[in-house]
Amino acid sequence: MMKLFTRKKSKDTDSVQSSTGASATAGPGAQSVSGGSTVFRVTVPENVSPGEEFQVYAGTRIVRVKCPADSRPGQSLQITVPADPNGSSGPAPPRQPNLPPDSPNVRRITDPNNRGNHAAYMVTIPEGVRGNQQFPVTIQGQQLMVTCPQNARPGMSVRIVPPPPPQGTDINRGPEGPMGVGPGPDRPPKDDKTQLFEVAVPPGVQPGQPFALLAGGVRVLVTCPANASAGQRIRFKLPLAITQKPKVTNEAAQIKLSYDKDGWQRTIRVSDMKFQWVRVDDKGDIDLNKRFDVEKSAYVRKLEFRPGDDPRIRTGILSLVPATDAVVDSKIKSADNRDLVTYSDIASAQVKAFEEKAQWFQDTCAQLCVEWNEGHMRMNVRRQFLLGDSVDAVMSLSRKDLRKLWRFEFIGEMGIDAGGLAREWFQLVTEEIFDPDMGLWQSSAANQMCMEINPASEFCCEDHLVYYRFLGRVMGKALFDRQLVAGHMVQHLYKHILGWPVTFSDLEMVDEEYYNNLKQLETMAKDGDDISMLCLDFTTTQEVIGTKEEIELVKDGANIEVTNENFPEYLEACLKYRMLDRVKPQLNELLLGFFDVIPEPLLTIFDFQELELLMCGLPEIDMDDWKEHTEYSGEYDETGGDHQACEWFWEVVTDFDQEMKARLLQFVTGTSGVPSRGFGVLQGNDGNIRKFTIHGVALGVCLYPRAHTCFNRIDLPMYDNKDELSEKLKLAVTMVATGFDIE
Repeated sequence: MMKLFTRKKSKDTDSVQSSTGASATAGPGAQSVSGGSTVFRVTVPENVSPGEEFQVYAGTRIVRVKCPADSRPGQSLQITVPADPNGSSGPAPPRQPNLPPDSPNVRRITDPNNRGNHAAYMVTIPEGVRGNQQFPVTIQGQQLMVTCPQNARPGMSVRIVPPPPPQGTDINRGPEGPMGVGPGPDRPPKDDKTQLFEVAVPPGVQPGQPFALLAGGVRVLVTCPANASAGQRIRFKLPLAITQKPKVTNEAAQIKLSYDKDGWQRTIRVSDMKFQWVRVDDKGDIDLNKRFDVEKSAYVRKLEFRPGDDPRIRTGILSLVPATDAVVDSKIKSADNRDLVTYSDIASAQVKAFEEKAQWFQDTCAQLCVEWNEGHMRMNVRRQFLLGDSVDAVMSLSRKDLRKLWRFEFIGEMGIDAGGLAREWFQLVTEEIFDPDMGLWQSSAANQMCMEINPASEFCCEDHLVYYRFLGRVMGKALFDRQLVAGHMVQHLYKHILGWPVTFSDLEMVDEEYYNNLKQLETMAKDGDDISMLCLDFTTTQEVIGTKEEIELVKDGANIEVTNENFPEYLEACLKYRMLDRVKPQLNELLLGFFDVIPEPLLTIFDFQELELLMCGLPEIDMDDWKEHTEYSGEYDETGGDHQACEWFWEVVTDFDQEMKARLLQFVTGTSGVPSRGFGVLQGNDGNIRKFTIHGVALGVCLYPRAHTCFNRIDLPMYDNKDELSEKLKLAVTMVATGFDIE
């Protein structure tokens, strides 16, 4: 169970806290800045026991805080301090007509201490509500969430003073302007018109079984009704917006549409309008094979959210399920329950150019940003304790706080955050947490420029899971605020964030030696060799800090012998362990933190290559440096770059825009990152220099360029003309993001 993070304070930290208390300008932490109240982070002083009170400075005032029963000295607490009362007393504003009635557990009171113009109310705590839990009430037409005090219980009454609704804005209305600082342009009302379709149930389809079809040029997933059978005609409705194909402006999307083939595709499910992955063959039929197949099977991470003990910290259950079992919503609701984003919006954005996709994403995030007049966050950190202070601050925030505007201050330094301090903070924090010396991440064995989660992080870093949750929140906030992350991750982690299928071929990008060993076993099984003679079982060996440990891939795996009959299940278990189970606790927290900020449907417009570019930025590529540090082998060994096909290659690549050049790097090296010292120090999976290599092959060997990311090598067929080379290269580079082969 995830708990609210508390960090052991150093002596320097204690002295600052004890002298400044909750001072927002002197002490580290996150402070909520708003008109009605202010949230402060305070530290329980030494020698204070649970239940005892202590004094701290909150802004310019001294307040008394009662130490909770489960807290101890050195632990950070969050307190909410009302604004200084001012102004004269007066009657509350008259009740507006046509408002819903107040909740039955609400009673208005006359409070002589309330010197403002806001009415006070006594609210009875409902049954089943415990300390620190929230419950809804309706007052003066406003839907409010009330937090039950720690020492209160059902039946007791608490006093609240509801804030007035923003002028001219509903209390629950989401922000509509850029970064939540003013209303944006009115969105046109969503078109609810539908179109009726009639189709015959295909042969072989049983009741309750799904089948795919093209409706208005869009592939949709339909479930055969329980009372229907093959050949019978059924009807269903689709929103008109779905059947109106958007204009394709992205060259990569045009290539994918032009070269459609069997493979994994994300389609819309008619029954509930959710996205679902399906695998279709060249006839358009769905592959319903349930048993693991090396060439066809794929799996998608599934994250089920659960409420946590602290309302700010959700928990979740992470698993790897067959790709067909993974679904995601195709719409996003605003704070006042309007459809902020629908399927038609997502479908239109999916075929845009990368820069246009990014702009649409940021415009939508601006709609979700909390308005400035509802509060913003002041993040105070000390440079010498940057990571610790940042973890304290970010982990104290609610999900709503994460979508507020953040203003940064490095304590003791002059400077006003107009964007520069935020960029520096994101850069420094992510650099430090991705540093292998921290023990949370390690360089990938397959690509030294990419970082992977350290399976042994719990032995390297105290409270390691808190840091992964923190990093997830920082990564999500960076996307939300147009900031960049200083760390390239291995490819399958971007797929996990997106909820994209991972296949057996993805293992090669994780551990090439392990992948080749399994492929050899597969060849033996296909040739009819008796695998049981190898004396394998459903276990694997993991080395942790020099000690080897046997891990069961399935329950009681040590007692299950690998045979030709259960070999597919063995490969499936190996794939699941290496792609998820080995780092499941860490990845679970990373994803929970990320989705504390970003709604998952927003990510459905990107592929995993685009997500890396969005998070890490488009690289600055020096074409002269790239050409100078390229090696040639195979059919190009003797002629080198003077071969006609190589000259065409560089002419085509030079004409690529920045996005396509980055995609080519991702295709060949596994990441869009360029070494800081240039292509001359590009590394392979063994840590040695492996320069970008163009390997010449005959057209009979392969029709399309192939990549070997472990060696930073591209196999380039000797094409007869430049146009064919350009077409095949673009196709290979863009189709790799679909998750299936193009051969």
